[in-house]
Amino acid sequence: MTRKAVRIAMNGVTGRMGYRQHLVRSVLSLREQGGLDLGDGTRLWPEPVLVGRREAALRDIAERHGIEHWTTDLDSVLEDPSVEIYFDAQVTAAREEAVAKAIAAGKHIYCEKPTATTLSGALELARLATAAGVKHGVVQDKLFLPGLRKLRRLVDGGFFGRILSIRGEFGYWVFEGDWQPAQRPSWNYRAEDGGGIVLDMFPHWEYVLHELFGPIRTVQAVTATHVPQRWDEQSKPYDATADDAAYGIFQLEGGAVAQINSSWAVRVHRDELVEFQVDGTHGSAVAGLRNCRAQHRSATPRPVWNPDLPATETFRAQWQEVPDNTEFDNGFKAQWELFLRHVVLDEPWQWDLLAGARGLQLAELGLRSAAEGRRFDVPELSL
Repeated sequence: MTRKAVRIAMNGVTGRMGYRQHLVRSVLSLREQGGLDLGDGTRLWPEPVLVGRREAALRDIAERHGIEHWTTDLDSVLEDPSVEIYFDAQVTAAREEAVAKAIAAGKHIYCEKPTATTLSGALELARLATAAGVKHGVVQDKLFLPGLRKLRRLVDGGFFGRILSIRGEFGYWVFEGDWQPAQRPSWNYRAEDGGGIVLDMFPHWEYVLHELFGPIRTVQAVTATHVPQRWDEQSKPYDATADDAAYGIFQLEGGAVAQINSSWAVRVHRDELVEFQVDGTHGSAVAGLRNCRAQHRSATPRPVWNPDLPATETFRAQWQEVPDNTEFDNGFKAQWELFLRHVVLDEPWQWDLLAGARGLQLAELGLRSAAEGRRFDVPELSL
């Protein structure tokens, strides 16, 4: 077995998502399993080069995981011809400039979303990468979650018949930070720093709806800042200037209607932190991060509305669990493997920077809809 190394500049690994999901559970996990088997007697061996602004944090991560190369000098990494791939998981406001630099340096690009803070910025990155001839991809991790992969199996198998509607619930209570530390960084709640739940979550909903059910054709949204004051990492109070909740209605090509609530100011009364219920003429399903339950029309009970009597049915027990039927790896790691194969073997890839720009388009139109109280068409994007 031959080992082929690929050096990856990983910018933003001191953050929660960059560290846990991308470095530890994806790139380092690939190394722990002996590299990525390319199927021709070669194993691809990822060599991370850690990049960031906090020297002490980078040094600590590198020492903890035995990583040889790290730096606070992004330019020096981009000038290094041995580095083939640039990955970005920084705060959103810093991403556009860094990715543009990496494209100019001829690096293949893989980055978190949103890819920029504006649609124009996201489209420009897609144009630059296409013109430079580099391979490029955007993290769209929820497509690789076990629950949504099971849901996709039902869709592809024609289980639903004609799909009528999709209802999504996402969110949890993020502590204000005064008497319990917040679970999310404070910049998420400052619009001037690129925060806001629309900018964070509408790009997710775009690719989930687009990939599973069809392109979004219209959007209508209401946003709110339910918690106007929070406390930052230094326990100092600050004004929350970004939306912390969004209530969106999306009409899809083909006529199905999706309604998704996103909130960092809701307490959880569901089985998972995100759930999607899909209803069709032939059946329905409810999918979360890991689980998926279904009810076919042939097994649908006959509920009768009678508010004068207590319910005698246990409605959740009337649904059937969709089996795994396979082993599901970490969703982030699964997409990393596909991107690396795309870079090295030129295998097909569809989640590029233009797909990332569609997420920014939906976020911008959602915010505009909320500001103006109108429904907007979502036109096709092109370079």
